[in-house]
Amino acid sequence: MSSKTLGYIIKRLFLAVLTVWVVITVTFFATRMIPGGPFIGEKATSPAAQAALEAKYGLDKPVFEQYVTYLKGVVFDFDFGPSLKQRGRMVIDIIGDGMKISAKLGVIAACSAAVVGIVLGSIAALRRNKIIDKVIMVVTTACVSMPTFIMGSLMLILFSLKLGWLPANGDSQGGLILPIISLALYPMAYITRLTRSSMLDVLGQDYIRTARAKGVPRLKIIFGHALKNSLIPVITYFGPMLAYIVTGSLVVEKIFAVPGIGRAFVNSITGRDYTLVMGTTIVLAVLIVVMNLISDILYKVVDPRINLE
Repeated sequence: MSSKTLGYIIKRLFLAVLTVWVVITVTFFATRMIPGGPFIGEKATSPAAQAALEAKYGLDKPVFEQYVTYLKGVVFDFDFGPSLKQRGRMVIDIIGDGMKISAKLGVIAACSAAVVGIVLGSIAALRRNKIIDKVIMVVTTACVSMPTFIMGSLMLILFSLKLGWLPANGDSQGGLILPIISLALYPMAYITRLTRSSMLDVLGQDYIRTARAKGVPRLKIIFGHALKNSLIPVITYFGPMLAYIVTGSLVVEKIFAVPGIGRAFVNSITGRDYTLVMGTTIVLAVLIVVMNLISDILYKVVDPRINLE
């Protein structure tokens, strides 16, 4: 590893830590500024009981003191604290349970989207302006244009309620098939379009023409030169996409009743569960900055000509 690459990685790590700190700070104070609280509205809870609960969880202290205490716990002990609504459970345990489902759901959806998208994009580029290219473009345009919750709802109605082929509940056996397809459709369509446009650009480069003139086999040109060099935009998109999907799509998990981190995040917002909101937000932020860093490093692997600065 060169000194430039190492310096770049160190700089990016510093910026990643700074980004996560900003996310923690903004989210912490934003949740405290919203009117209401986690214990307001609970049945049979008197003002005295609410005050006792706030004292138990340290919510009666000044906001800045709460912030410093929370930041110390996260940085030094990786402790997100207890859930304010799910009594007796720690936030890290709730996130861990949700991630077991969301990670499996997200990784399968992301990898499926990448593989199918790259294949379809390559076919569309190699068969430019042919019937198959036009069909692929029409289908991908529809998938990109249609919101995920609409696509998920339509598949739920068709394959679960009408045809009865697949279960509608994410807890059931085979219940993750429809959520995976719902999550994969949009990124698959986007990757298809990215791959097609990038490969068309690469196929028009001088070194591709030179390789053809020298009699290099067509398959070697496609897989050894064109496809490899056209994957850089896909890598750029894949990192953040994987982080987003792994943390769970809020809408998809709600539609299919998937017990993932997305559903826990929605419930934490509606219930003003400050610690769970903070924990899930931090996990999302860390995943995004890490995947962005990995994507940047992979640039160098795919194309050694790229200089990381």
